[in-house]
Amino acid sequence: MGFLRIRTTVDERPGRLASLASALAARGGNILGLSVQSDHDGTVDEFVADIPAGPEAVREALEAAGGRRVQVVPATAHELTDEPTRALLLATRLRAMPWRLPDLLAELLRADDARWIYGEAVSDLPDPTQLVVPVAARRAVRLRRAELPFTLTEAARAAAFTRLARPAPEPNAGPEREVKLSDGAQVTIHPLTSIYREAVRDLHDRCSPESRRFRYFTSMPALPARMFEHLCDRSRGHSLVAGHDGQVVAMANLVFTPDPGTAELAFLIEDRWQGRGLGTALARMLVREALDLGYAEVKATMLADNVRMRRLLISLGATLGYTEDPGVVEARLPVGAMISA
Repeated sequence: MGFLRIRTTVDERPGRLASLASALAARGGNILGLSVQSDHDGTVDEFVADIPAGPEAVREALEAAGGRRVQVVPATAHELTDEPTRALLLATRLRAMPWRLPDLLAELLRADDARWIYGEAVSDLPDPTQLVVPVAARRAVRLRRAELPFTLTEAARAAAFTRLARPAPEPNAGPEREVKLSDGAQVTIHPLTSIYREAVRDLHDRCSPESRRFRYFTSMPALPARMFEHLCDRSRGHSLVAGHDGQVVAMANLVFTPDPGTAELAFLIEDRWQGRGLGTALARMLVREALDLGYAEVKATMLADNVRMRRLLISLGATLGYTEDPGVVEARLPVGAMISA
């Protein structure tokens, strides 16, 4: 038959990828390219294979091997280029010609169509064959790809790529920032450093066991010294504290992960300061820091009954998905979605 691009969703279990590869080998397939991507309800494995079997036979074989939503489309030898090299070459072209962002995004994601859109809100229930990539306030690029729906990983790639077309961020006015909340109260935001050790300890003392459980998955009465030092370490992440009247009333953490494109968010907010817009303000600051640091995506892992955190992240444009633990939910947010906020 020739070259085929094959995509299938699989459960995150050991041996699934080997089962799919064996199914392709049984049909005479030679795998020439492989990528593994995250999506809403599982992991998406994408293969480029030289295989004599037809698309329908390949689809049936992979479904029998445990694949879900198997899609098979024709491919060409041109698609066998090394993906990181291809992305770097496209990035070089974008730096020289930023006005060609839609065309280059289309090349990056092999989209059928890409065009600027202005002043249109992103749908809460997006068409999976359409991806809207925010670029600036009330300006975005809309991509369409009829045969293969876009994945969360591809959305993160698009957000990171788009970052190259925007001007460098303005220097921060200083280490302190004043924030006025919805009820008129004012707090001061500082980077977390070791001088806040006792204030953070007092914050934990004042927080209810439920608030601490939502942050740490256990009602941790005190923050261990080693964990506090990790949160202060700028090579491991960026953390903020919110102060009011001489007390630290909230702590927000942006933690770097082994995935170089993803950082993780976490919050601890004193009970009487919850529901007043402080969490949203801190989240926006950290997501913008993640953007300036070159991250494509932020994620947050939370208990399923943490309704306030779920609502906050959804309001920022995050997508929620369940994990292997039914009591734990994961939110994922492409940082580019914050540009239009």
